[in-house]
Order: sequence, then structure tokens, then C-alpha cells
Amino acid sequence: MSTPSSRRSFLGFAAAGFSTLALSRLAQAQAATEPRELQVEHAVAAPVSIEVNARPIPHFEPRDRARTRFGSLDYRSGLVLTSPYRGFGGLSGIRFLDGKGERFVAISDQGGWFTGTIRYSGREMVGLTDVEAAPLLGAEGRPITEKHLWWDSESIARDGNLVYVGLERVNQILRYDFAKGGTRARGEVIAVPPALRKLPSNKGIEALVFIPKGQPLAGTLIAFSERGLDADGNLVAFLIGGPTPGQFSVRRTEKYDISDAVLLPSGELLILERKFSWFTGINIRIRAIPLKGIAPGALVDGPALFAADLGHEIDNMEGIDAHVTPDGETVLTLVSDDNFSMLQRTLLLQFTLVE
Repeated sequence: MSTPSSRRSFLGFAAAGFSTLALSRLAQAQAATEPRELQVEHAVAAPVSIEVNARPIPHFEPRDRARTRFGSLDYRSGLVLTSPYRGFGGLSGIRFLDGKGERFVAISDQGGWFTGTIRYSGREMVGLTDVEAAPLLGAEGRPITEKHLWWDSESIARDGNLVYVGLERVNQILRYDFAKGGTRARGEVIAVPPALRKLPSNKGIEALVFIPKGQPLAGTLIAFSERGLDADGNLVAFLIGGPTPGQFSVRRTEKYDISDAVLLPSGELLILERKFSWFTGINIRIRAIPLKGIAPGALVDGPALFAADLGHEIDNMEGIDAHVTPDGETVLTLVSDDNFSMLQRTLLLQFTLVE
């Protein structure tokens, strides 16, 4: 028989799930009906240094505080991030600018950059320093939010000084050369396949990964749709540039959608996925797909390495990146999009990949 405390926990998690899903659906409905100026009310207007406060998350599963192993991941540390700056939030992607997991660039889904440094005490994150917000600029040097529907920046990839940003509602990709001013650089629209431009406007480009030298498909930018489906109901993705451009699919199971992806030095591609349910709220998982299996026309699949729900310290997890420590540990960093909602949180989580 369930104890009163377990019943209270279940009701709390269910209520959180209902609230999160309702907010998600409300946001989608509002995007189609709200005036443009309301859709970008949290946009960054100009570069500015901001304060970001951090509260530690000591346990990933509050119901079992001794547990640190979750699937193939070992929990390291986590932070709840808040800021008095009203434009902070909506974080939809993150990439490290160094090999140490410290200096980062993140994007907001309202057309903004956030850069800063993660501070550590030993292996645990303790806060952020030197955080700056700046608007994503277009080719004309103006914020992209000035263009109709060009505010939904959902994905980011990095190739050295070149940073790619995917805009979901218009299904365009911008390339920034950080050697020309960092986040002050102007974005250049790159050519994309016609089929990519036809993805659903609110389920379009959600993840970008650039393949570096020494890996299969080197020089290719991979663009994953959130829920653009092929004829068999699988998730559509695109190989842009590189030796074999084309389209392939990722097998869709259990109604999960793609929210981000990262390539490990081992050649494994990790895909971060999420789904919403009226009964369970938010669920996330990470799947591993061998890069060597990706080719035009391929249908790729892979095992789940990790899964979590509202019984764990998660929210709307939308970004993932990886770095390798001096001890050889592969560390995954996840960030959440709070949708600028009082009922959601901006979380920064780190795990060690142990298998």
C-alpha cells in the first residue's frame, strides 16, 4: 500500500506535469495569435553584463539521496539559475568555448546570446561568473528579432570560431564567425536543403552538430528536426555540406522528440530527447547513435543511456554538450528552457558518462 508521503509525491509530480504541459501548449497557441512584439518581450536589446545567481542541487533524485547512478550516467552536480535580468531564460542550447567545461556560449529562444564561465569546487559546479547577454545579429548588424518570426533560436553548433544557430520557426541557419567580434559578429544565412525549409514551423530545426576532422562525415553540419516526420513517422534530419549531403531519419519511439545532440570524441552521437504527457509530465532521455551509421537515406537508431522524469531534478531540458576532464572522464552538461515561466526553472546539470 502506498504511504501518505508517496501519494503526496505522486500528486505533486502529476500537478507539475499538468502545469508544464499546459504551459507548453499555451505557448504554442500564443505563438500563433499574439502580436509579434509580445513574442519577443524577453529579447536582449544590447550587450550587457548580468548577474546570475546559483543554488546547488545536491541530489538528482530527492526520493533516494544516496543514489548517484542513473543508467549510464553518474550525477556530478547541478544548479538552479536565476537572475534579476528579465531577459535571462529560455536557454535552448549550449556549447563550450574551451576544452575544460568552463567558458560557454548559450542561446535563448528569444534571439539572445549568453556567455560566461562555470565556476567549480572540485568536480562540482558552484556558480557562474562574467555572464553577458547580447542579441543575435543578422547580416545587417541589427538584432534578428526585428525580422518577422526570426526570434526562435533553438539550436547551436560550433566549428572552431564558426558558430551555427538554427532558427526554428523560419527553418533557417545562421553562421557566425566569432573571430570577428564574438557575440557582436553578424550572422550569415547559409544554404539549406529545400526540404528543411518545409519542416513544421514550431517543430523544425531543434539540434545542430558539426562533424570535425578525423570523424566520419567530417565537415558536415547535421540538422535534426524536433518533430518533422518522414512517411513512416520517424524524425527527419539533414546532412548539410560535407562529403555526402542528403537526408536521413532517426527512429522515433515512445513519442519522444529531439531537443539537442552532441558528438563525443569516440564517434558516438548522443541525442537528447523529451516528451510531455498528461499523466507523467516531462520525460527526458539520451540515446547513443554511432556516427558511422549515418548516411543519406539511412534510418538510424540506438539504445537509451539515460532516462528521467519529474521524480528527478529535471525541467524542460533543451541543451546538451560534452567535455573531457584531465582525468579522462566524459562529462555531459544539460541546460533547461524555463519558457520565462514562474512555474519552471533554468537548470544546469552535469553527469559523468560511465559506460
